[in-house]
Amino acid sequence: MPAFPNNLTHALTIFYPIIAKMTAEVMEAKEKPVNGKEEEHTQPAEEEGEDDGPEETEANPANGEAKKKKKKKKPKKKKAEQSDPPRIGLSKLFPSGVYPEGEIQPYKDDNAWRTTSEEKRYLERTQMEDPEVTYNNIRRAAEVHRQVRQHARKHIKPGMTMMEIVENIEDGTRALVEENGFESGIGFPTGVSLNNCAAHYTPNPGDTTVLQQGDVLKIDIGVHVKGRICDSAFTLTFDHTYDKLLEAVQAATNTGIREAGIDVRLGELGAAIQETMESYEVEVNGKVFPVKSIENLSGHTITPYIIHGGHKGKSVMLVKNDDQTKMEEGEYFAIETFGSTGRGRAIEGGECSHFAKIHDAPHVPLRLTSAKSLLNTITKTFGTLTFCRRHLHRIGETRHLLGLNHLVQQGIVQEYPPLYDQRGSMTAQFEHTVLLRPTVKEVMYPINVTQQARWRIGFAMILPIRWPSFRDGGLVLRKLAMVVQQPFPSKDDRSATRPPVFF
Repeated sequence: MPAFPNNLTHALTIFYPIIAKMTAEVMEAKEKPVNGKEEEHTQPAEEEGEDDGPEETEANPANGEAKKKKKKKKPKKKKAEQSDPPRIGLSKLFPSGVYPEGEIQPYKDDNAWRTTSEEKRYLERTQMEDPEVTYNNIRRAAEVHRQVRQHARKHIKPGMTMMEIVENIEDGTRALVEENGFESGIGFPTGVSLNNCAAHYTPNPGDTTVLQQGDVLKIDIGVHVKGRICDSAFTLTFDHTYDKLLEAVQAATNTGIREAGIDVRLGELGAAIQETMESYEVEVNGKVFPVKSIENLSGHTITPYIIHGGHKGKSVMLVKNDDQTKMEEGEYFAIETFGSTGRGRAIEGGECSHFAKIHDAPHVPLRLTSAKSLLNTITKTFGTLTFCRRHLHRIGETRHLLGLNHLVQQGIVQEYPPLYDQRGSMTAQFEHTVLLRPTVKEVMYPINVTQQARWRIGFAMILPIRWPSFRDGGLVLRKLAMVVQQPFPSKDDRSATRPPVFF
């Protein structure tokens, strides 16, 4: 007896391509004449002429008819395409101003009730802005992120400097989002953390670090539209040694996204992420290392112009904990996970590159003139968005170090130093932003057609099929019956060929 599909998704994955192919063969066979030659199709008279101009034909002189002008074909509008590298603004690719949705997912456990305090906070958030406008701003940022990320994945190679990598990414981001002050631009400096550095590294001016063949590179990109930040990250390797590490972290992020939802407790979400992450291990040169969640790093809420949600922001830890705080309707989360072959704990180290003005910092009198001038520049250029020393150089603040350090010491600017696990270990990161809408969650990862979408489209196409005749339908079904007699792939084979949902 042949094995049968485990579920509907598996059945559609197997049968839809077969049905579509056989239906096409039957229809093609019906269209061919008996002699086996293709029918000659002639164009209508209006379509035979050239597009250059209207042709004229002589009417029958005996009838005394005047010359008639042929209708001019309307030239087809060329669809705007992105350049390589991406430098065409999104408004030219989406003239309607409406941007693609992210991945729509139902909540795992539908919950129709809300506590009074949560309901009030949600109403307070929605009264401040139009949700549809907010959704579209986030989707615009996400589409910029997708196109920039797609190009980066293809073109980043060993031998490039970190400076080349971040400048290519940020130049593309500025062009696509059509950078315009606080209206749209870079959400935070592009992170390119290497190997045991898990996060918060971007090259400072003069950094000449070169990407090597054996490196594990985390790329963290931020884009904002009217303060709505799309925060997403991925990891690249150039040999297969650490494939299992990447697989573990990717699976943990997918788990976090799947389990996230309204009224989900953050401590329980952390436990689910840890369970997935630590079910993997990595073999390096014959030695096996368990993959560990980095316990003191976390996902986070994102609020307008503030990447970590400020002091009232919520954190999604990567390990089991006792946090009973709930996710709430209307909140916007960065679900990011970090895995390591080391001890699973990161410490600050190295030269700091990331900084941000604290949104509710107390007023402090500044004695240094350079600090006053720099604070004024930071406020006008970045507000509370994260920036780096490269960005200060770019706007002409080349002698900023003394003033910047003074602002940090006075508690006006927050520094975010690089975070490292133990020397010799490797770390990986994957991240997506998720919007908790009232009825569904939207993962900000717009792509042309995801595998899930293909399954949905395939199912929708199978149901309304109208066979040309019972005879043709019977022929397809007989062929399908012959295929069913063949054994199905094993469960391991099926899972190996099934692509991940988000990456």
